[in-house]
Amino acid sequence: MAPLALVHGNPETGAVWDHLAPSLEAAGRDLVRLSPPGFGAPVPPGFQATPAGYRDWLIGELERFGEPADILGHDWGGVFVLLAVIGRPDLFRSWASDAVGVLHPGYEWHELARMWQTPQAGEAWVQRTLDAPRADLASLLVSRGMAAPIADRVAPGFDAAMGGCILGLYRAARQPVMAELGRDLPAAGRRPGLAIIACGDGNVGTLAQRQEARRTAGAAAVEIDGGHWWMTSGDQEAVLSALTDLWTRAG
Repeated sequence: MAPLALVHGNPETGAVWDHLAPSLEAAGRDLVRLSPPGFGAPVPPGFQATPAGYRDWLIGELERFGEPADILGHDWGGVFVLLAVIGRPDLFRSWASDAVGVLHPGYEWHELARMWQTPQAGEAWVQRTLDAPRADLASLLVSRGMAAPIADRVAPGFDAAMGGCILGLYRAARQPVMAELGRDLPAAGRRPGLAIIACGDGNVGTLAQRQEARRTAGAAAVEIDGGHWWMTSGDQEAVLSALTDLWTRAG
């Protein structure tokens, strides 16, 4: 079977998958965790931390596989997956994303994103986070829904490179940029897709926006009770069942 690539988001490292990964492996999948530049991976010289820059990075990573892959993306990783499948469907056997609502034309950035997009305020947040113990960042992540054992593994990965990429990416993604990118969302339907809709996640659009966007993308959907970091805790049975159905459809 094709490899299963996992792509995470912000402010994360590949450790965000540690709770879910054993279940995916038990389902017989060989996992490849792809860490976006700045988010647990070095930032190449000249890299542009923009939606297009990360799309092109992911396309480059998938080209190395030598065969179409199944891809699961979370947060910004889920957006990069969508942008890549729109541009290079030949690299995908299937895709799954929990962030399809970010490409809805009515999507509005959440409070933290708007702060990162604000000059001086964003820089001040990055500096405070760099200066503080990483345990403080872990506590912030837990307060926003990440399971504590995973937060303790993710938080140490925050560094100046991640902070710079956060500011660059969010400022390059001010609206109407994401709405304009979302005009091409129907092209994602060229490959079997799945929208993971965590009903308690307020960061990636309303439930109505996510359902409308996944229909535009021609994707199936699974609704779960979790929040933004649904993959870090709890029973993953519904997601695993939906992913298995997706992989079956992909042949």
